[in-house]
Amino acid sequence: MTDLLAALLLGIIEGITEFLPISSTGHLLIAEHWLGRRSDLFNISIQAGAILAVVLIYRQRLWQLLIGFREKANRDYALKLAVAFGFTAAGGLLVKALGWELPETVAPVAWALILGGVWMIAAEQLAAKRAEKLGERSEISWTTAILVGIAQVVAGVFPGTSRSGATIFVALLAGTTNRAAATEFAFLVGIPTMFAATGYELLHVLRNGGAAHEDWTALGVAFVASAITAFVAVKWLLRYIQSHRFTAFAVYRFVAGVALLLLVPSP
Repeated sequence: MTDLLAALLLGIIEGITEFLPISSTGHLLIAEHWLGRRSDLFNISIQAGAILAVVLIYRQRLWQLLIGFREKANRDYALKLAVAFGFTAAGGLLVKALGWELPETVAPVAWALILGGVWMIAAEQLAAKRAEKLGERSEISWTTAILVGIAQVVAGVFPGTSRSGATIFVALLAGTTNRAAATEFAFLVGIPTMFAATGYELLHVLRNGGAAHEDWTALGVAFVASAITAFVAVKWLLRYIQSHRFTAFAVYRFVAGVALLLLVPSP
């Protein structure tokens, strides 16, 4: 398999899995066992490609927040996005300072997929009960914003958890009972988060001279593939959640995790 084809496949995997609650980082770690290990810059950059798709999908909402910032509702929403990002940034810097690195083995990812699937089913039931009690609520509270920011950090520390899944369900459990509203906030927080992570990693690579060793052509191919497939995946997901729960994704996580434990040998 050529390097460009491998990069293309990794970009497609990232685009499909970044916003579906099945863990993009986990799937990339698994895929790299067969397609070859990639740099941290490569993995973060193709995540930014997927985030670009969200920017395009939510461009009208983002423009509304920008030009209507003087309106209280828009200003509060934008500030809550900023607070969530602030908690993520602070947590991310702390994790970096502690020297945390992604695991090299599949087993931790497999267990995170399984446990995450179990947690999603339980969280779905709890969220449904809260929705019955509270009614349809689309508002994002300050508490929700803070918890979403923290959830992003936790998802980054434990690959296989799923950033989108963690943030969406935290929002649902915190009182935003409308799935579309919870999903929108989770996705919008991901925009500054992933762009900041890409910028941070790029500066780190340039400072240490790693750019000379990066295959920029392969990275570009994967970036474009990620953006295109993520656009399709997010559009599909937003339609899907209008009439479906997330149970199917929980089942997939459980099956995938068990399969990995049974089929992928431990080092």
